[in-house]
Amino acid sequence: MYNLPNILTISRIVVIPVIFMAIYIHSALWSILAGVLFVMASITDYLDGYFARSRNQNSVLGRLLDPIADKLLVVSALLILVANRMVAPVTYIPVIIIMCREVLVSGMREFLAEFRVGMPVTRLAKWKTCCQMAAISMILLQRLYVIGDAVGMIGEWLLWVAGILTFITGYQYFEKCIDYIYTVENNKKNPVKVVEQEVKKIAVKVKTAVSEKVKETTNKKNKMRRHSDKAAQTAAKSGKKTRVRSAKSKSVRSKSTDKK
Repeated sequence: MYNLPNILTISRIVVIPVIFMAIYIHSALWSILAGVLFVMASITDYLDGYFARSRNQNSVLGRLLDPIADKLLVVSALLILVANRMVAPVTYIPVIIIMCREVLVSGMREFLAEFRVGMPVTRLAKWKTCCQMAAISMILLQRLYVIGDAVGMIGEWLLWVAGILTFITGYQYFEKCIDYIYTVENNKKNPVKVVEQEVKKIAVKVKTAVSEKVKETTNKKNKMRRHSDKAAQTAAKSGKKTRVRSAKSKSVRSKSTDKK
């Protein structure tokens, strides 16, 4: 529970109120501080998943808090941009799209969780998250003297790209949810299809279990072969050494007999 990925996820939630204070403290220095904190929090979004996979530290708490931390971070940063008028009024459109999509997907996931149906994150959704993080970071850091307003304009364009990707991914999730509702309603009318689907699910589970067992047995056989090969090699080396030693001893004995 208290592993490194979970600590990084919790730190992303803890830093949100500090970033949110930029709404009430209208200064360039505080805006830059909020931008730096947002960049660091965005980096932890990548690092917690990387450490969880590399160290095999996946946990239920991490799976619960990770999407919540991402949504809280993005929504609070978008509110800062709108409240401080750091973007043009036209750019409020992608901001509204992103917020509405987060509410829509959260509601659909809660609905499908009752039926034990998951909504896995697609690759396009990951690109959408990257565009969101990069756009918000650029807009928050546009008051930095080294970066300038040009980066803020690029951030606004990226926010539009993120809004378009958000709309597409939200529609994909909505379409999956509607398809599932449609199949459930049809299965209620035809109970034979329900039995067929259950049989198919059981067959898929059995197939995956058998394939995993086969992989385990093959891996064990490969390990046993490697160990046997190593043992044969070591035995062959030891046999060669004993032969050389016996040959040397014989030659020494023959030399001693010749001298006698």
